[in-house]
Amino acid sequence: MFTRLFGKPKEQTNTLATLDKLNETLEMLEKKEKVLLKKVDAEVEKAKEYTRAKNKRAAIQCLKRKRLYEQQVEQLGNFQLRIHDQMIMLEGAKATTETVDALRTGAAAMKAMQKATNIDDVDKTMDEINEQTENMKQIQEALATPIGAAADFDEDELEAELEELEGAELEEQLLQPATTAPAAPVHAPAGRVARPSAQKNTAEEDELAALQAEMAM
Repeated sequence: MFTRLFGKPKEQTNTLATLDKLNETLEMLEKKEKVLLKKVDAEVEKAKEYTRAKNKRAAIQCLKRKRLYEQQVEQLGNFQLRIHDQMIMLEGAKATTETVDALRTGAAAMKAMQKATNIDDVDKTMDEINEQTENMKQIQEALATPIGAAADFDEDELEAELEELEGAELEEQLLQPATTAPAAPVHAPAGRVARPSAQKNTAEEDELAALQAEMAM
């Protein structure tokens, strides 16, 4: 079960070991290529020396060995290309295998979850939730219902009383006298003394009459 869900560790190990082996071989071929290139350069230098020494036969032998080394370098280059190609293919196959294993793991986990939770369980759970919600709603409505003296109040009578209060308030507002604007002050012309108001004269006359009445006593 573990191997089926999480891939095959042994195969992954083999793939990694193969990639390591190919990488080691590639490094070995590169080293040999460098050695052969140095030998090619050395044969060229020898050929030049023999040419300067007028030893044509020895110079030709150096050029022949140079050609052999160059053929080996070319062959090593082809080997390296094949190894590179093989490594690319293995790395691609490894990535593909890991992707398939991951998808397989996800599919198995999804299947296990679906198996653990079927549609009947879901319907049963939703019915229980709806039932609990309805019960809580009924409890809240019961708690909000008035009891005792408040339950005996007639809603229609209360509404009628409220309408009477609103009508009385409106009538009182209509009967209130309108607010009169204050009279504008009267300015007397310059050089003339304004006469006292009639209200002021009447107050002085009342005081005089009260004084005369006291003296008569």
